[in-house]
Amino acid sequence: MHLSALLAAAPSPEPVGSLGEAAEQAGNAAGWVEENWSTWLSTGLRILLIAAVALVLRYVIRRALTNLIERMNRSAQAVEGTALGGLLVNAERRRQRSEAIGSVLRSVTSFMILGTAGLMILGAFQINLAPLLASAGVAGVALGFGARNLVTDFLSGVFMILEDQYGVGDTVDAGVASGEVIEVGLRVTKLRGENGEIWYVRNGEVKRIGNLSQGWSTAGVDVTVRPTEDLERVRASILAAAEAMAKEDPWTERLWGPVEVLGLDAVLLDSMTVRVTAKTMPGKALGVERELRWRIKQTLDEAGIRMVGALPLVDGEAPPDPTAGMAPPSAYASATSPQSVATTPIPPNLAK
Repeated sequence: MHLSALLAAAPSPEPVGSLGEAAEQAGNAAGWVEENWSTWLSTGLRILLIAAVALVLRYVIRRALTNLIERMNRSAQAVEGTALGGLLVNAERRRQRSEAIGSVLRSVTSFMILGTAGLMILGAFQINLAPLLASAGVAGVALGFGARNLVTDFLSGVFMILEDQYGVGDTVDAGVASGEVIEVGLRVTKLRGENGEIWYVRNGEVKRIGNLSQGWSTAGVDVTVRPTEDLERVRASILAAAEAMAKEDPWTERLWGPVEVLGLDAVLLDSMTVRVTAKTMPGKALGVERELRWRIKQTLDEAGIRMVGALPLVDGEAPPDPTAGMAPPSAYASATSPQSVATTPIPPNLAK
């Protein structure tokens, strides 16, 4: 009885067929791996090759762009501090312009290379790229409509920098604001106004731009004298002051041409206006105008030519009192004067 119970409790031996099935499955797996390992190896090597080529190409191009920008900055710094550098090259402007262009080119290069490599890697996995490209196109169109102002500002900034329309240090009139450019960006340009305020101008909002610092500027001065003065003496005095100014520093560099007396700009009963102009360095016209007025005034005083508004003084005579022609104050201006009291109506309580 105990023997029968032990035989009943003992595990039954496994069938021989299960071992055969396991061996068959292992053989099939080994065969599948043997058949596909070459495909896996080729796909992996292809992905590694694509990634390596993309990274190396990206590094080489970005390094070349960085070297090009550094060379441009070195060429600008080489002439900085010289007369040529002061006239033609603004180191900060060249630096910001080159950095902005380099940043755009590096970003575009990285996007194109890495994007192309990513698509090639997905294609190596036998993934259908048509739905992905269609979805990317739809997303790009939606983003373009949603952020069209940002895209407009960015594209306008890129073309503005590439065309070198203005740069740091230029005095510009952007329509919505005017002043000196202190920073140029791909989206916003910063201007320093005449009163020291800083204007942030979006590049996409600028419809027209007037650069007052490119090429050359014109300094114009109007000299107003009495109509009885000798015009030849006036012309000779103005030219003498201009010649003396052109021989002194720093005006000898800021004046790019001789000072010209264009002639009479206006003739009135009590005055006549002589127009004087000069071609100057860009952005230096206001300083030249102030200095030219100063010297012309001194020269005309030395020659005895009086400008309109000047009052002649006789030796030993005091200057006339400017209030002599003014009327005396009226007695009615004071509320306590007898005249004001006499004209004041009698209050009702006093009349009773």
